[in-house]
Amino acid sequence: MDRKYLVTALGYAILGMVLGIYMASTKNHIQHVTHAHILLIGFVVSFVYSVCYKLWINENHSKLASIQYWLHQIGTLIIIIGLYLIYGNHAAGNIIGPILGIGSLSVLVGMVLMKVLVIKSK
Repeated sequence: MDRKYLVTALGYAILGMVLGIYMASTKNHIQHVTHAHILLIGFVVSFVYSVCYKLWINENHSKLASIQYWLHQIGTLIIIIGLYLIYGNHAAGNIIGPILGIGSLSVLVGMVLMKVLVIKSK
């Protein structure tokens, strides 16, 4: 699971950098919130999870670890896509807002499960 999270984190880092370079080159920084979320919950949190799995968690391939991974990834993608739609004026905030709430809860539950995995690990 550590390698899976590392590869995923690096993918988010590339996506965040591409969006940042695009914003700089066009001098249009409207997606700065999306950019920040890609890099923070996509890259940084995924990278921290990869380190947690590498150093502390013995159950890398357990069902709970898989659920934790997918909750984080699905929630992160919902948030990134939702923010992109809102800040790009492709969808109204009152429509996307509840969907962003679901994504946020998914990321939060993923964090709680990570804590459970760390506590359970010997």
